[in-house]
Order: sequence, then structure tokens, then C-alpha cells
Amino acid sequence: MTGDEQFWDEAEKDLTAGIDTSVPHSARIWNYWMGGKDNYPVDQEAGDQFAAIYPGIVDMARTSRYFIARMVRFLAEDLRMRQFLDIGTGLPSHDNTHEVAHRAAADARVVYVDNDPLVLVHARALLTGAHGEATDYIDADLRDPTAILEKARTKLDFQQPIALMLMGVLGHLPIEDDDRYALGIVEELKEALPPGSYLALYDGTNTSMAYVEAIRLYNEGGSLPYYLRSPEQLDRYFEGFERLEPGLVQIQRWRPDTPPLAEDPEIDAWGGLARKP
Repeated sequence: MTGDEQFWDEAEKDLTAGIDTSVPHSARIWNYWMGGKDNYPVDQEAGDQFAAIYPGIVDMARTSRYFIARMVRFLAEDLRMRQFLDIGTGLPSHDNTHEVAHRAAADARVVYVDNDPLVLVHARALLTGAHGEATDYIDADLRDPTAILEKARTKLDFQQPIALMLMGVLGHLPIEDDDRYALGIVEELKEALPPGSYLALYDGTNTSMAYVEAIRLYNEGGSLPYYLRSPEQLDRYFEGFERLEPGLVQIQRWRPDTPPLAEDPEIDAWGGLARKP
């Protein structure tokens, strides 16, 4: 066993002791759909039940990973961004934000934000690896943007542009009072960004009755609820920023870099990118 493997093993023993493995968790279910191993039988069962109602979820999980990779590569290569604040990162998979960013720009600085204990296990291990000096982690909750910003200011230069990434995380915020609650959280984050920064986001949408029904049953199962928004609601998060082409679209249609091998599946997740003037 290598030193890194031993660290992961010991860290996971320490932290997973406090994890409730009797209730499915969204990050672990997503990891299961992605073909990962960081999940439990309860997550696999919930994932299978969800996929039975909405089989497209597996395509969505994998398509979202390629979308994130394209987004980060475009930000780092084409827009020359060197600072990334990735909130709600979830469990590591292939082509994580720091990996894609560092392939494009070795001097890119990536700060992850999450509040899940299992994610923390992997984050701690990540910080001991080759990307440790250029990658950091904040243990914080999206529902407390003030705390996120306070910690982020110690890790990023807020005098220089920052790419704020909200990838599949907005659905954890309830839709209340014409969505003012979630809009207010994102607005506080946007306000703190210097000019020339970017907001990159995607989230699941209520564009399929099967997906809506699967989410309804999932929410009734005791997990952290997930709330689907319409594409029009998601687009409101870009208000005050300059939307880049092609605007807010289904994620598989956002700047695709390779021709599809077959007809594109309909993905009930929309995303886009906008710049702070």
C-alpha cells in the first residue's frame, strides 16, 4: 500500500464512522451512477429505483462530467482564467476541475467547497497529492455564502478574476418566494467577484415528467431534497452578467468539442456561462 493509499484508508475510517449509511445521499448516488465505488448499498438501491423511473439519469450523470470538463478547459485555455471557486464539488471522479484546469494552465488555483464528510475524506487526500499546493478545500455550506466568501478570501485573490462554478448544486436550495432565497445566495457570491470574473452553472430541470416524478419519490425517501427549476428560472441567475454564446442550453449542446457518435439524448439539465462586466 502506498503512502497516499494508506492516508485515504485511515482518513476514511476516521470520518466514515460518523456517516449515516442507512440513508441515501445525493453525492454518493451520483457517484454510483458515474460508475464510482464511493457509495453504499442504500445509495445503490436508491439509484436503481430512481433509474427505473427515469433511465436518462445515467446519461445525465456522465454528460454532466463532460460538460464540466469542457467548461473548465474553455475557461482556462480560451479565457485564461487562473482562479476557480467550485462550490458543491461532490465526490471526485475523472476529469475533476483541478485536473482539467492544470492540464491547461499549471499555475491555475482551484478551491473546492463542500460540506459532506465523505467528500472531506477525499479532499484531505487530494491536498496531499501532486496538486496540493495549487488546490485547496473549504468545508462550508452553499446556504452560508458569507462564510464561504470569508474563507475563500484567504485562499484566492479577489483582486483578480475568479471563475465561480455552481455545478449541479442549486437544486439543493429550495424554491421559495419566487426563488428569491436561492437568487439572494447566488447574488451575494456574484457581488463579491471582481470584474472580469465568470459564473458557470448547470442544474437539473423540470423538462421531463419522468424526471419530475423520480425526484418527487426521491425527496420522499428522507434524503436531502432536490428541487428542479425551469430553464427560465436557471437563466435568472445570470442577471447582471454578460451571457456567453450559446447562452443557457442543454448541457450536451454547450460548445460540444466532438461530433456525437449517435443522436444526442435529451438531457434534462441546462447550463451556461456569463461574465461579470
